[in-house]
Amino acid sequence: MRLAIIAALVLGIPVVSATQSATQAGAKWTYEGKTGPLVWGKLDPSYEACSKGREQSPIDIRGAHLKKVLEPLEFHFIAGPVTLENTGRGLVAHVDPGSELVAGGARYHLVELDFHHPSEHPVKGKLSDMEVDIVYRGDDGKSAIVAVRLNQDRGDPNALLATLWAHLPRRPGTTEKISDMVSAGGLLPADRGYWTYLGSDVTPPCTEGVRWFVFEEDLSMSRSQMRDFTSLFKMNTRPIQDTRGRKIEANE
Repeated sequence: MRLAIIAALVLGIPVVSATQSATQAGAKWTYEGKTGPLVWGKLDPSYEACSKGREQSPIDIRGAHLKKVLEPLEFHFIAGPVTLENTGRGLVAHVDPGSELVAGGARYHLVELDFHHPSEHPVKGKLSDMEVDIVYRGDDGKSAIVAVRLNQDRGDPNALLATLWAHLPRRPGTTEKISDMVSAGGLLPADRGYWTYLGSDVTPPCTEGVRWFVFEEDLSMSRSQMRDFTSLFKMNTRPIQDTRGRKIEANE
């Protein structure tokens, strides 16, 4: 049902998007009809991959193949202050340098957290209520993104979201500094099993060569936390892209 809603919004209802590339220069893009996902590739020559790329994200996670040689993800988090930015298209949490991810023998540095509603990645066609993309970049410029899906329930609020949401910047183009010691590790599920595939950034310029890791286990968030986010950003998710024969692998 939500996939249909996304399709309808892409065709013309004004919405906005968070992005791994929110601060990059280029033509204005949105999720509105005239500058929305269907025409991203035509808005700027640097956005060409959005329409002509062969390994675009997000994709539907289904038919994953077990690959036992895949190693567990190795996280190293350093708690520190966070700056929340309302980009006008979504919410980005900028972190101080120091936290790292080791995956497949490669080391990546934590850059930011991007928040999307609903989730970017459906699992067997079903979207979660929210997705947090933990964005890392290597010294070679290549990106790795760890996706954590969240669903609202009647239970306790997510502790890390509670810290961040208390400082939500309400106006587009504004930021809020959180001086508390915040660690992105608070967004990791207990079970670290994951799906992985090769894709792209989910916003212009839709750069490819991104290694995605989508956790199999989701987290819970309260309904009030969900409402707080959607009061600012009604929907900020790119439509599902064609897998074009790409394999999705699972480590367990």
